[in-house]
Amino acid sequence: MHAEWEIMDLESTDECLVIRDTNQPQNKSVTNDAEFVVETLVRQGLLPQGRRLEYYYSQLNLDQIIVKDGEFAGFAPGKWD
Repeated sequence: MHAEWEIMDLESTDECLVIRDTNQPQNKSVTNDAEFVVETLVRQGLLPQGRRLEYYYSQLNLDQIIVKDGEFAGFAPGKWD
């Protein structure tokens, strides 16, 4: 099954959307399903051009999913604002 996540409204801004992997054992992780995550968030209008996507994964570390032209383009360390 695809990854599940929740949007961290209090940490998200116009410049950065922050999500948290819900770590459902029957589902892929956000890390392992990044293409689907990006595709879904773009389709929902939550990742307009230029908005960063950061996510908390199972160890509660913050990392960035790089998005270029509306598609998954890799990973980078999270940027703390």
